Amino acid sequence: MSQQLSRTSGYHRTMAHDVQLDAVDHAVLAALAGDGRMSMNELATQVGVSRATAYSRVERLRREQVITGFTATIDPARAGFGVTALILLNVRQADWQAARDLLLAVPGVVYLAMTSGAFDMVMLVRAADVHHLRDVVLGELHDVPQVRSTQTVFVLEEHGPLPLPRTQER
Repeated sequence: MSQQLSRTSGYHRTMAHDVQLDAVDHAVLAALAGDGRMSMNELATQVGVSRATAYSRVERLRREQVITGFTATIDPARAGFGVTALILLNVRQADWQAARDLLLAVPGVVYLAMTSGAFDMVMLVRAADVHHLRDVVLGELHDVPQVRSTQTVFVLEEHGPLPLPRTQER
């Protein structure tokens, strides 16, 4: 979440929709990021507020789309995705939106970001094995007409939750 550097009245302002978040909101978000299935009673206890306050904060954060959903954290290797790679892409500049839409539909794509610097985009791909990753890179990504070049970087170790691919085709 991008935030302005200035703070007013103990609130952080987000640039996207000018949502004001205070310390309790941040505590709620941190607690739910650790365990999105915790009960409102657990959340209230952890944050140090009443159950009613915890409930109203979560509802407001959902209404203002600060919380956009709840997901499970899954071990990719145990779920059949033993290979993870970052793929750095260069695309035709005039066609970046079309490229984005096509790339998001590629099987195994978990994350896609527009970047500055030497590459236009970076994506995180999960695959069953190296052969499956080869098929994704050479058979799927290079079939996208807007893709000019790719560079694949294998992930050797991960820390922090990232979801599995939306499609689990292998």
